[in-house]
Amino acid sequence: MKFEDLGLSEDILKALSRKGYTEPSPIQAQAIPAVLKGRDLMAAAQTGTGKTAGFTLPILELLRKGQPPKAKQVRTLIITPTRELAAQIQESVEAYGKHLKLTSTVVFGGVKINPQIKRLQRGTDILVATPGRLLDLHHQKAVKFDDLEILVLDEADRMLDMGFIHDIRKIIYHLPSQRQNLLFSATFSNEIRKLAKTLVNDPVEISVTPRNTTADTVKQWICPVDKKQKSELLAHLIHDNNWEQVLVFSRTKHGADRLTRQLEKNQITAVAIHGNKSQGARTKALAAFKKNNVRVLVATDIAARGIDINQLPQVVNFDLPNVPEDYVHRIGRTGRAGEVGQAVSLVSADEIKQLRDIEKLIGRLLERKLIDGFEPDHDVPVTSLNDQQKPARKPGGGSGRPNKKTNYRNRNNANKSGNKNSSRRGGQNAQAKKKSSGNTSSSNQS
Repeated sequence: MKFEDLGLSEDILKALSRKGYTEPSPIQAQAIPAVLKGRDLMAAAQTGTGKTAGFTLPILELLRKGQPPKAKQVRTLIITPTRELAAQIQESVEAYGKHLKLTSTVVFGGVKINPQIKRLQRGTDILVATPGRLLDLHHQKAVKFDDLEILVLDEADRMLDMGFIHDIRKIIYHLPSQRQNLLFSATFSNEIRKLAKTLVNDPVEISVTPRNTTADTVKQWICPVDKKQKSELLAHLIHDNNWEQVLVFSRTKHGADRLTRQLEKNQITAVAIHGNKSQGARTKALAAFKKNNVRVLVATDIAARGIDINQLPQVVNFDLPNVPEDYVHRIGRTGRAGEVGQAVSLVSADEIKQLRDIEKLIGRLLERKLIDGFEPDHDVPVTSLNDQQKPARKPGGGSGRPNKKTNYRNRNNANKSGNKNSSRRGGQNAQAKKKSSGNTSSSNQS
């Protein structure tokens, strides 16, 4: 199928061709016809599937045939959870609508509101907004929704996670009842479906990926390591493998700042983005990372939501997320559009619960690799999909948990002095003994 087959105008096709796009992704092939028919839509699509074009392209096609907006009025409202995602959607609208006589505006917090009020005075065909700033503008009577034709909620699951549900309901209350509604979410939880019942009418449902799955193009593995050695191990992996453009996830804002300083001490250029950073600092950091001016971008989950970088090769989980679904969102930023990517998680013993939850969610055990010189003193227990909790097997074999005086490093040194082939056979024998106790992951010496 080609974009020409979807009923898009020549002006939009010209813009797509300019960007090198000729064939729609699965989400685009299904969503575009449904939106053009005026249907409400519920689409389950993960990051990197092309979902933004899945709603911006048909919206541009519908709006180009209508009347220009009146003062302060909005024809299409796109609500998104973060500033970064809002800015990127606006970039897509501008790129795809390059040859159309349509106007678009983006508004979000963290910057002065007066310039946004001024831009809205003449009205706009498409308004991309974060919930908080949109409510502020509405309270100041800077924007009106009487003529609204289309509402889009993008990343609906993340908006609920971030506590925007009350703001969303307030916004919907002020919208006209006669409108087209498009809801996009990585997953459709019970909470999302509850929201959808108050929003969409006889929707077309689309799901382009099974719920909570990870892309086959992403190579996933974990490094068992003590927490105090994580930053040194990360620097070692970056230097030793000559990694460029590495997106690293930290669980906390302070942790992101601390890790950035530690990487800089290891002669690795790094910047951090999180909620405590100003919008200007976040935009500048993201731009530097995209241009390869810095090697590592350290981000928290909320700040990274919506980061869209083509062919991002490396994602590192410095800390495992407390919510297992966030693991899927994190690593979904690599291995996009058929490209091969790599997702590495640095896992310490106190993160075993998070690891088990993630593996249970994605339905697979993650490969383990021990890195020479960084073998942990504290055991990361072996995991099993049938929830049997067993002590970890060591690279050199052995049938039980080491005593308190034994650690990985001592065992590794002993293995190095012996026959490597024998050690490998010992590990295989240990795994063979365990096959009867369930599907269990192995530790591989790397």
